[in-house]
Amino acid sequence: MPQLRIALAQHDFPVGAISRNADHISTLISEARDRHHADLIVFPELALSGYPPEDLLLRPGFLLACETAMLRLAASVQGIVALVGWPQSAGSITYNAVSVLRDGVIEATYRKRELPNYAVFDERRYFEIDADGGSCVIDVNGIKVGILICEDLWFAEPLADTVANGAELVVVANASPFDHGKLARRDTLLAMRVAETGVGLAYVNVVGGQDAVVYDGASVLADADGRIHAAARAFEDHLLIADFDATTRRFAVQAWPAETDESKESLNWRAIVRGTRDYCHKNGFGKVWIGLSGGIDSSIVLAIAVDALGADNVTAVRLPSRYTSGQSNDLADEQAHALGVRIQTVPIASPFQGFLDTLEPLFAGHDTDTTEENLQSRCRGVILMALSNKFGGLVLTTGNKSEYAVGYATIYGDMCGGYAPIKDLYKTEVFELARWRNAQGFAGVDSAAQVIPQAVIDRPPSAELRENQTDQDSLPPYEVLDAILFRHVDEEQSREDIVAAGFDAGTVDRVIRLVRISEWKRQQAAPGPKVSRRAFGRERRYPITSGWE
Repeated sequence: MPQLRIALAQHDFPVGAISRNADHISTLISEARDRHHADLIVFPELALSGYPPEDLLLRPGFLLACETAMLRLAASVQGIVALVGWPQSAGSITYNAVSVLRDGVIEATYRKRELPNYAVFDERRYFEIDADGGSCVIDVNGIKVGILICEDLWFAEPLADTVANGAELVVVANASPFDHGKLARRDTLLAMRVAETGVGLAYVNVVGGQDAVVYDGASVLADADGRIHAAARAFEDHLLIADFDATTRRFAVQAWPAETDESKESLNWRAIVRGTRDYCHKNGFGKVWIGLSGGIDSSIVLAIAVDALGADNVTAVRLPSRYTSGQSNDLADEQAHALGVRIQTVPIASPFQGFLDTLEPLFAGHDTDTTEENLQSRCRGVILMALSNKFGGLVLTTGNKSEYAVGYATIYGDMCGGYAPIKDLYKTEVFELARWRNAQGFAGVDSAAQVIPQAVIDRPPSAELRENQTDQDSLPPYEVLDAILFRHVDEEQSREDIVAAGFDAGTVDRVIRLVRISEWKRQQAAPGPKVSRRAFGRERRYPITSGWE
């Protein structure tokens, strides 16, 4: 019976690193052929250039470098068929393509038919659809193999056309960003497509962090009879091996570390850790700084940073003010010690008083208000940035999606920094994730301690910028706030829909107004890993200046 051994390169291919990516592709081709005896190896979408290359695609030199690297790769391929994603330039037109490399030449090229232009995608800005193109079906070991690219699979016609041209197996090269509901939606889609066509599907996805998105890998196989195999372990680089039987159109996995925990918390944690690690390393930062307050947000960011970079590369800084409680200082010290993180203390009383003294002639006659609260936060931001400038390393900000949504964050203060790990987690999700991470345990300096002290999780959230302050002095309870925000931001429900769902009309009006007037802050915020279907930034693009209410 005809069989095919297929390798799926679930690896990270950084944007713009054409030479390094080409070398990496070449190494994986050799490994698939020589170690695993694969007949076919499939790489993710735009593996050669990295995804998404954005306006690099408008530079002729970049496209020429991709073409040169592709020709060099093709010339080296012997004894195996390699399918490699790349941006193919054709004069003034560029295609999102996968080329078939065999026996030292580019044998054929498939051009993506469905170009996404929503959420984080801008493909119609850069690519064209080949009006004369169509399906691409090749013969490998007597088995007809079709090729699709990512979005093509979400439409019935490209796959149906490929099968009509004889495909028995269809491979799908992807660069599909993570969100915590994607795996279930994708598996449903795969089951539907194989039921429609009766072919086997091999879905390979890129892995790794790229600015504000994270790719989870989680590559998967679907037999023609509708069985969806366990996805490959998410957020990890693997060369995956499986055999395809053309008679039964089923797969038998050979080297396939399977995902064992698809819970929301597990996937979110690994997405954020991978995103943080890759953002730091790809941008040349080996160390990070975190303002550690003893509150839930900074505590979970510290734990993320340690998991991402190792305790030796993380420095925590306590920045106490006159309003900082002794418990806050103690909890920060407790967590840093348990995780083996160096902690420093820089009181902000003197710089804060210096600002007050300097501004006193101008502020005379005016009551104390949030101005003085924000000054404290900005003192902290200046100190953290100064430490970063003097000693190197990236400042990680600690704001969450709830705060960014309603503007409960100080611009140039606690929003200072280069990367925001929990930017796409609502406050209630931060608490859930902290409990989950504690349940996983760790091998820290004090193995009996918790990653995040329980008292941090149990205490009421507070910015500690005035006496006896809690977040709920200024905001609705987070359970209410986050429920309204999820409907308004993630699901884009109207004010009337949210009120009809049972929420107090006055509270809804207040929350929606805060979201609207805080857009200017969000557009200046540091990037952070997208884990939801509607993250602030590229995925939700509202104007700052708008008369719409």
